[in-house]
Amino acid sequence: MLLRRDRVLMAIDIVLDVAFHAGRGGAVTGAAEIAERLGAQRRGIEPVLQALTRAELLDSTRGPRGGYRLARAPRAIPLIEVAQAVRDAEDPGQEPAGPLGVAVTAPLWAELDALLRERLAMLTVADLLRRAASAGLRRPQTEPLDFAI
Repeated sequence: MLLRRDRVLMAIDIVLDVAFHAGRGGAVTGAAEIAERLGAQRRGIEPVLQALTRAELLDSTRGPRGGYRLARAPRAIPLIEVAQAVRDAEDPGQEPAGPLGVAVTAPLWAELDALLRERLAMLTVADLLRRAASAGLRRPQTEPLDFAI
């Protein structure tokens, strides 16, 4: 089955956002915060968050201080697993139209899909975090809450 670009990119964006803002430790980041940073609707990312949680790529915590964090270390999450978590089995995509589509473009797309899968298998979330650091992005520092009056 071919990967759906929009869902795969959304899933990678979400996992990277969680890794960048919450990581794997005790900190979590909420769905509303993720959606805001991605410029997406919360209800639009919820199915992707659920798929990533079912695939055991994200851990979720319920409640008022709930949210998401990585289920494994960034170096242990290959991007191909993120892509596979959101494969849409219900939507096989549009069938190629006409003899040229069947004979030329469909095989081309399958070839490109195989190359993409191969590349995604070689990259991890840790690789993306290094790219973010190289681009000058700094992970937020979490300050301990101080309730002293």
